[in-house]
Amino acid sequence: MLQLAYLFRWNSIRQIVLSLIRKILLPKDSLIFGKLHIGVSNPQMTKCTTEKGGNAMTTILKNYFPMIQTREEVMKEISGSERLSEMFCQWKKEQQEAFLDFCTGNRGVKILYDSFFKEILNPEIAPERIEEFLSLILKQEVRILTVLPNDTVRIADEQSLVIMDIVVELEDHSIANVEVQKIGYLFAGQRSACYSADLLLRQYKRVKGEKGKAFSYKDIKKVFTIVLYEKSPKEFWQYPEEYIHHFLQKSDTGIKMELLQEYVYIPLDVFRKFMQNRGIKNKLEAWLRFFSTENPEEIGELIEKFPEFKKLYGEIYELCRNVEKVMEMFSKELQELDRNTVQYMIDVMQEEIDGLKGSLQEKEVSLKEQEAENQRLLEQIKKLEEELAKEK
Repeated sequence: MLQLAYLFRWNSIRQIVLSLIRKILLPKDSLIFGKLHIGVSNPQMTKCTTEKGGNAMTTILKNYFPMIQTREEVMKEISGSERLSEMFCQWKKEQQEAFLDFCTGNRGVKILYDSFFKEILNPEIAPERIEEFLSLILKQEVRILTVLPNDTVRIADEQSLVIMDIVVELEDHSIANVEVQKIGYLFAGQRSACYSADLLLRQYKRVKGEKGKAFSYKDIKKVFTIVLYEKSPKEFWQYPEEYIHHFLQKSDTGIKMELLQEYVYIPLDVFRKFMQNRGIKNKLEAWLRFFSTENPEEIGELIEKFPEFKKLYGEIYELCRNVEKVMEMFSKELQELDRNTVQYMIDVMQEEIDGLKGSLQEKEVSLKEQEAENQRLLEQIKKLEEELAKEK
């Protein structure tokens, strides 16, 4: 009965979380343009924000990027627009401060936000950037031939957990998928394998359609799945000094066959922890620092050691001068973050529910076995009693 009570409780919680998801996904009640009218006039804006001046961190980045606006300049533009004021007031206090902090250089921008990542590393506009990163990760020279449409059959819950997803065809016609996950979902290996298989099948159908009767299986090239985690699954913390994990298929006998699927997992939180009090020494570490840090001092160190990253940050801070566009981008990221968090909670609770079901089934089997054993002992006792009665 206790197990059934736990199962009922978890199922109830799951229903509550599902209800929350529906609310989050409703466009009219979304975090971006909700119907909640908190007030859009200047007096209301005063209530929506706090007084906070610049500090030493702001000065660090402003020394490199003088175009960075002050807090007063950003707030003036927001309060001058009814639409922007309403949007700003719907954010939580910590979200308002986070937005103002990165717009004014008090801390760095989260490069892994889908909107910022694609602005800076768009393979159609600046392919050399993602080419260099892929070359360092795959340890081979990479050139992007084309950007492929991301029309996968990835199921809805997986889409909600992925905050950035780019698929490119390389010069040798192999395919690379680069994705960023805010929260590492459960069963990461199984899901990556399914997604990689989907990409492989897409390649097969496309190439076979292009070549027709001339098609040969030698025309099918490798599929690389590269996953960057902002917050990685617990398995990666078992290896606190390793932050790049490369998986590929090999025979246990040494026989060589060209199998086509490879995976690279990069837990950026493990990288950040490992790099504490360590300076960056090479270009790969520089890229991972670029993806993972919001600390102005670390950004300054990166720019000093690898000046080419100054141009990338400069583009970001030019973008931040367009307050309306950046607010829309930030609102979209907040909504996606809510979806990620709720879906992760559902995954965790579903795993616990499945565990409870399994435990309950085991206990039922154990109970039946115990009952059978009790019955066997009772029969033995009965036989012994009958033998004693005969002796009397």
